[in-house]
Amino acid sequence: MKILIVAPLHYPGELAKARAATPPGEPLPLFPPNMAQSFWVKALRRLGHEVHAFYRTESALPALGRLSQTRLGRGLSQRAPQLNPDYRLRNRRLLAAARVLQPEMILITGDNEEIYPETLAQIKAETGATLVLACGTSPIVFSHANERAAAPLIDLVTAVDYYHGIQWLELGARQMICLPNTACDPDFHRPFELTDDERAAWRCDIGFVGTLMPPNLYSRRVRGLEALRGFDLGLWSVHPVPESLRPYLRGRALGEEMLRILSASKIAFNTHGDFVHYGGNMRLFELAAIGVLQIVDDLPGVREWFTPGENIITYSDEADLRDKVAYYLAHPEERARIAANARAHVTVHHTYDQRMARLMAEVARLRG
Repeated sequence: MKILIVAPLHYPGELAKARAATPPGEPLPLFPPNMAQSFWVKALRRLGHEVHAFYRTESALPALGRLSQTRLGRGLSQRAPQLNPDYRLRNRRLLAAARVLQPEMILITGDNEEIYPETLAQIKAETGATLVLACGTSPIVFSHANERAAAPLIDLVTAVDYYHGIQWLELGARQMICLPNTACDPDFHRPFELTDDERAAWRCDIGFVGTLMPPNLYSRRVRGLEALRGFDLGLWSVHPVPESLRPYLRGRALGEEMLRILSASKIAFNTHGDFVHYGGNMRLFELAAIGVLQIVDDLPGVREWFTPGENIITYSDEADLRDKVAYYLAHPEERARIAANARAHVTVHHTYDQRMARLMAEVARLRG
């Protein structure tokens, strides 16, 4: 099947590095390795599909792109995206690309501010493509006007969080499945052998890499980390962190470096954002694959995909979190056993190849 992924391009420098490191004769990556879309592409290619990308965040003209990023431009784009001249040009480019490519499936990621519903409608009318929305967040909290208006055009929503999928159905999407768009790639997400210098620089009892701001979206995560301040805590984030946690911030981490950093932790902390009530963030499956004990908030999806006490540790509140962290720090053999079980579990049941195979089976069913 011919697939067009319509997504933002974050960290273009990381993509350039990944392309430069690609061996001769191998297909070039379309996204950097710190974006889940890079693993979607690899898995879809292994399944025999032809994959293309349209970067919806790429300005059609640099001058217009700079205008869009001013305070006035951002306000206009959010309130009346159809009036943004840069967005209009991007939509024309997408339509032109679809006319040439004639995709059978368009996979668009969430948080879409730039692509208009009328553009998607025209592409569907001209190509007959199945429109799939891969959504990792709540449309109540994060969606843009364009996304909500386009909901009736969506043939299938793949929702990380089951409850988010229901919200998309209420907005008019035709069908949804609860299918995390994150997983593990066993060749990339794996235990790492660290040098003595790396281990000395990154060693900590509890490690965390992720976003902590704004507080109204990540208060559960912040409360959990604040409860662990009495332990040897290490934080890495590409974004600002609350003042209460700044003493524990050690720097930034992306891609493979993030996995290597967390490999130096005895326990990896993972709590979902306040807008997630079912579970399934990116770190859930990545941490399991690198062979480090993961402690995570107790949510329904976590219990669906893992078995607490066997291949993951869950906590109910901050007191429970502290008690369990203290216990597993004092019991390294149990820590190692659960971490090994987690890796064995996800490399069998939660790979990107399996995710994309399930997605393509659903699309094939829709297309008849």
